[in-house]
Amino acid sequence: MGHFVAWANRHFGLRPGDRISCQLPLHFDGSLWDVFGALSAGAELHLLSRRRNLLPSTVAEFIRESRLTQWLTVPSVMTSMAGLDVVAQGDFPELRRVFWGGDVLSLPALRYWMARLPHVRFTNMYGPTETTIVSSCHTLATIPDGDAAAVPIGRPVPGKYFQVLDGDMRPARPGTVGDLHISGAGLTPGYWRDPALTEKSFVEWPPGSGTRWYRTGDLAREDGQGVFHFHGRADRQIKSSGHRIELDEVAAALRDLPGLKDIAVVSVPAPGAEGNRICAAYVPLPGSGPTPAQLRTALAAKLPQYMLPSQWRAYESLPLNANGKIDHLAVRQAFLNERIG
Repeated sequence: MGHFVAWANRHFGLRPGDRISCQLPLHFDGSLWDVFGALSAGAELHLLSRRRNLLPSTVAEFIRESRLTQWLTVPSVMTSMAGLDVVAQGDFPELRRVFWGGDVLSLPALRYWMARLPHVRFTNMYGPTETTIVSSCHTLATIPDGDAAAVPIGRPVPGKYFQVLDGDMRPARPGTVGDLHISGAGLTPGYWRDPALTEKSFVEWPPGSGTRWYRTGDLAREDGQGVFHFHGRADRQIKSSGHRIELDEVAAALRDLPGLKDIAVVSVPAPGAEGNRICAAYVPLPGSGPTPAQLRTALAAKLPQYMLPSQWRAYESLPLNANGKIDHLAVRQAFLNERIG
């Protein structure tokens, strides 16, 4: 933890007089930088109460009243605040940086934030808990245009190392999607009193080298500039009607459709040879009410027929887990309950 905090404070210029929030729950490892980053830099730490964390409008009020200079949050909060339009043009004048992590932030929500706050730098942070807080980051130079792909997860933090391996544990060629492994500073020795899970999740590579790597379970690729791009979870790959489908690829296409505040894509078992059925949950923007038929038609312009969801469900807000991420298990259970009903 000390390695990351020291690097991040230097890299992002955290200094005495800065005002940092602690919005993330303390059991979420991202909160460690909020707490120890602020303390080690001599900055102010402003705690966000549970009551004020409930509504997008009260979160915005907290940022204004605390005069935050740095804010670390999760995509679900940024998406909700964008969807309800609680950020004014040029709002939060003392804010210099916004960081997000833990999930994918949709490009429409990101464009909203960057357009409203042109004085702020925006940074995507990536890193499993097993590698301590953050393993890589990517700061955007400009607002992504309409043809942009998802925001990269960036380059590894100094002292940490990424390797994309194929199914035979060989390095994947640049541009090829494979399994992301992480090594270096902050790598945990293993799971508390769970040697079986530790053995499954960590690997020595190359064999005999003595170097331990964590199997993240994430799919990624490295581009020609040494920047890494996230391509979803390996366990979010399904088979439907004979086709292998990345649910996160369906979700990425759905996020880019107009009229949606938030989305989640899951799968449920399908009878016969179909294998799995793709299901899409969505939250319409206020004043917008696209029907499943309209969404399916718009999505068909982006994806092949076999990748289109066959079940749809509208929500007022998607269920979240304790870390503020979309609770895909709860969404999946709702679709399963529909079928049972």
